[in-house]
Amino acid sequence: MTTEKTILRALAGETLPTPPIWMMRQAGRYLPEYKATRAEAGDFLSLCYNPELAAEVTLQPIRRFGFDAAILFADILLLPQALGMDLWFETGEGPRLSTITKADDLSVLKPVDEIHETLNPVYETVGILSEELPKETTLIGFAGAPWTVATYMIAGRGTPDQGPAHKLKAKDRATFEAVIDLLTEGTIAYLSRQIEAGAEVVKIFDSWAGSLQGDDFKSYSLEPTRKITEAIKAKHPGVPVIAFPRGAGEGYVGTHSATGADCIALDDGVTAEWAAANLQTGGCVQGNLASYHMVSGGDELVSETKRICEAFSQGPHIFNLGHGITPDADPKNVAIMIETVRNS
Repeated sequence: MTTEKTILRALAGETLPTPPIWMMRQAGRYLPEYKATRAEAGDFLSLCYNPELAAEVTLQPIRRFGFDAAILFADILLLPQALGMDLWFETGEGPRLSTITKADDLSVLKPVDEIHETLNPVYETVGILSEELPKETTLIGFAGAPWTVATYMIAGRGTPDQGPAHKLKAKDRATFEAVIDLLTEGTIAYLSRQIEAGAEVVKIFDSWAGSLQGDDFKSYSLEPTRKITEAIKAKHPGVPVIAFPRGAGEGYVGTHSATGADCIALDDGVTAEWAAANLQTGGCVQGNLASYHMVSGGDELVSETKRICEAFSQGPHIFNLGHGITPDADPKNVAIMIETVRNS
């Protein structure tokens, strides 16, 4: 790794005059070139498992916008598929999975040491990217956090309130915790292989962390992330970890120390000013422009971008959205956002 890469400098705790910038889901359906490559692949999973095409869509936003980081194109549900679950995507409706609803269902899952045969194409994608990315661009690998991935495994699909996972947690805590423990072990193995293939940073996406309350938030969001981070840092010293407990609200306070992560990514449910006072004091933060600005644009996009940059200007900060860019976003607004950040 080289200290010339601005994202690595921010993750190391350096306050930079201009924050580095990348964007969640920056390779995606808002880009016409992505749509063309996805059509070539045939379907979403075929795209994820085609190293050449997955690398291509990862590189597209780098070529177009010059982001400071590229994030591996994959999906958080590839890990449960590698563990032996059925996974498919319904057009217009999203992912579907076979389900884990009782202890006996755990018998269909494979040992963690068998996941890599399925996931090898992902590691190949990382290898291609590590060779083809511009030298100044940081390569980020990622995985879903155990709680978030478990919610899909238990429900068989995305749900508005993660109700099936909460129900299993209340009814059969032993089975629920067995799923969390297996995913924690699997995530460590998966991210470790991404690093060995060339990822310079890894990010743990806990997209549904906000539906966990009290001790459950600590036990099933923060603690698995801490275990993953600790294991990654023991095996790969110097590789930074970004944690994203989305929806944590006031629970963001203290998450650097609770997880061991080098950076905490923020959704747009908290203000940058609040986060600067209550979270950035513990280390690097990432975020947190509301995604709708990529659709609406205009003066509000510019003013909000400047406000966030100013709020976080006294500490280490990576500029990003509070959640992934949406398919209806205008690429012109992305360019305006980047120009605003780099000229603030």
